[in-house]
Amino acid sequence: MKKIVLIGRSEAGKTTLTQALRGEKIHYHKTQYVNNFDVIVDTPGEYAQTKGLGHALALYTYESDIVGLLVAATEPYCLFPPCITCMANREVVGIVTKIHEPGANLARAASWLQLTGCEKIFYVDSKTQEGVPEILEYLREEGDVMPWEREKLESQ
Repeated sequence: MKKIVLIGRSEAGKTTLTQALRGEKIHYHKTQYVNNFDVIVDTPGEYAQTKGLGHALALYTYESDIVGLLVAATEPYCLFPPCITCMANREVVGIVTKIHEPGANLARAASWLQLTGCEKIFYVDSKTQEGVPEILEYLREEGDVMPWEREKLESQ
């Protein structure tokens, strides 16, 4: 699978999405440091929110194949400036999280991600797994066996 780094402000849903992508039980966990898993890099929101720590994010984009910019559909503003995706030397995708939360505004979150330069946008509810298979399929490389395919193969 391609490796993805998840970047967004605090409470955007990066760690919850990481748990969903890894097939783990969802539980709240505040990320205090960068978690570099096999194909997912989960970064603390403070890295994106603090000028002095933001430079560290660039290092993790170099280790990844894809950069995922997360914006929760409930956020009142966007952390990312327009046309920022050209700063990464990797493909950048947008991920709208918390799509079923009260007050969610999917169109606004998607428009913010489009302004950053994201051409591909995923809509995710990590708790219900909505949108998670689409991201996994997007990260898939030739020869990868997905969890739902593995179950079929094992039952045969």
